[in-house]
Amino acid sequence: MKKLLLALIFVFSSLLIAQGVDSTVVEEQKAPETTNPPTKENKWYYGGTIGFSFWNDYTYIGIYPLVGYKITPKFSVGGKIGYSYYNYHETDLSTHNYGGSVFTRYRLIPQIYLHGEFVYFSYENQTYDLETREYGTERNWVPYLLLGGGFSQNVGQNVWAYVEMLFDVLQDENSPYEEWEPFISIGVGVGF
Repeated sequence: MKKLLLALIFVFSSLLIAQGVDSTVVEEQKAPETTNPPTKENKWYYGGTIGFSFWNDYTYIGIYPLVGYKITPKFSVGGKIGYSYYNYHETDLSTHNYGGSVFTRYRLIPQIYLHGEFVYFSYENQTYDLETREYGTERNWVPYLLLGGGFSQNVGQNVWAYVEMLFDVLQDENSPYEEWEPFISIGVGVGF
């Protein structure tokens, strides 16, 4: 019986000590700092994606910078511009593609966001004339409505790495992509 009573006293005293430690921590967290005034969070963020591929007879280089503005801590809007260069060594033809987009993001939690984007991109496509047996090019403007989401992780002060997967819901006939092929981006965002 003495051992049971000692065990109960030990358990209750441990709980009281733990509760005292927790309340001290909470009080320390609530104490205002007087040495550094609070700073206003910057609502602008910058970043983009750089892509490249060198495979067999094919070369691709692309750059897609972006700028965004946080309307609220969870909701933001922004824009991108983009340029890509393709070279098909087998046919000795190269193309230059360019365009822009506007996007919106909603953060479900700080790391996971939903993304919607309207893109309008100009593609230079290869043509081949059977009569003259010559290659040529023609330019087409292709609209996309990309919907999806992404994951971002803070990797340093005001620097985030992200992975994003989007799907084109318009499926324009001039699109160079397969139907419902995902657009996967990996990049870095920087806030100033």
